[in-house]
Amino acid sequence: MFRLLASRFLLFALILIHLLTTQILAQRSKTPWQTLNGEAPLIIARGGFSGLLPDSSVDSYSFVAQTSVPDAVLWCDVQLTKDGTGICFPDVTMKYASNMERAYPNRKNSYLLNGVPTENWFTIDFTFRDLNSVFLTQGTFSRSDKFDNNQYAISTVESIATKMKPEGFWLNVQHDTFYTQHNLSMSKFLLLVSKTVMIDYLSSPEVNFFRNISGRFGKKGPKFVFRFLEKDVVEVSTNQTYGSLLRNLTFIKTFASGVLVPKSYIWPVDKSQYLLPHTSFVQDAHKAGLEVYASGFANDFDLAYNYSFDPLAEYLSFIDNGDFSVDGVLSDFPLTASSAVDCFSHLGSNATTQVDLLVISKNGASGDYPGCTDLAYSKAIKDGADVIDCSLQMSSDGVPFCSSSIDLGESMNVVQSPFRNRSSSVSEIIPSSGLYSFSLAWSEIQSLTPAITNPYTKDFTLFRNPRERSSGKLLSLSDFLNLAKNSSSLTGVLIIVEVTNFYYDYNNHFEH
Repeated sequence: MFRLLASRFLLFALILIHLLTTQILAQRSKTPWQTLNGEAPLIIARGGFSGLLPDSSVDSYSFVAQTSVPDAVLWCDVQLTKDGTGICFPDVTMKYASNMERAYPNRKNSYLLNGVPTENWFTIDFTFRDLNSVFLTQGTFSRSDKFDNNQYAISTVESIATKMKPEGFWLNVQHDTFYTQHNLSMSKFLLLVSKTVMIDYLSSPEVNFFRNISGRFGKKGPKFVFRFLEKDVVEVSTNQTYGSLLRNLTFIKTFASGVLVPKSYIWPVDKSQYLLPHTSFVQDAHKAGLEVYASGFANDFDLAYNYSFDPLAEYLSFIDNGDFSVDGVLSDFPLTASSAVDCFSHLGSNATTQVDLLVISKNGASGDYPGCTDLAYSKAIKDGADVIDCSLQMSSDGVPFCSSSIDLGESMNVVQSPFRNRSSSVSEIIPSSGLYSFSLAWSEIQSLTPAITNPYTKDFTLFRNPRERSSGKLLSLSDFLNLAKNSSSLTGVLIIVEVTNFYYDYNNHFEH
């Protein structure tokens, strides 16, 4: 009897385990993430929040914990000093991310760096004690230097790990061969520091670095991630270009569990900075069992025009496009990356209730096409606008039409037109002269070429979608209403009238 009960109990346990296993696998199969392991992509903070604060500063790392997802990984570019101390600093050369030039003006040196003669201040020429008088600064000149005077000290790897206690710590070794040439051992430092610091990820663009250090960490060592540089750059230890190594992912898998690549490997851009179709790199790497991390993300530069200067849209194209998801992103602005992963991904599939939010266009999709044109309004409808708007203007022959301004010079190419001599000054509208809608007949206005307005060009060189900078045609009010009437998705239209009294007075003036 006992054996019978025991066998039945064992059978029941096996069935229960089978059911639980099936349920777990089913849940995994339903994960919205198309990463290698089905988990959310990692947010990797390059030098901390380096888009705002000096790279590798304590405050830069601290700000990540305050603003980003709880499991954000802190990235440290490891450099070695003359006395073998490991520091977090963005490069082996020190001119552009510190006040080194001012602190030691006479200690510039010249070395071969990856075969290229390079003149600069190098970490290998200074002891850590020498660096007590050197402070971190914003290394990207287009960014604010507001925090450069706070005297951020250079920190050791151990110091950052101890102070920050990160959920994940990523060490990047960029120039192992260079340090070896100058009798400094990066491997020796890493093995020593790993006794007191948890290294979760270790990356390098050099194959020999992984060959030399492989197996020396033991079972609890970090994940090895091979870093690809631009495709035409030569990898120093194999003398092959990274483009050549790209074609042999099975070789990379023999020493690494993941790869870190420039984002152009995945979404290439053409010479005009427009996106090309995505490659199959992520899918190919996943098939080879490699995790894929993408680098080069920032809010303030290197955005394809397709994203309309919206970095959030760029992140989503890498993690939530329906075809694949990278396993992590390396970002100077981890807050934006965190928002993409935690707040804006899979909105359609995750939504439990429909928010009653009315979306109204501004001159149609005026960031993609010239405002108030047929193309701008059609794009706004396609993008899901509930209401499209028409800023109403009037031609000299009484035809109402849509235009963002009564001054046609603000939204049309009038300089090259035969009507430029019809400009006039009307102080009631604007103090300077302009080519006003009431100065031209509708047929003359239709002969002008619309232009995309670029509101930030005065202070920043930001141009919207130059490929379509002069496209589309303005719509009369009648055509605008017919377009809206024929759209089943719109809930209404918005007519904006700003200068009614002036049009009335102007018409009366002519009547008299």
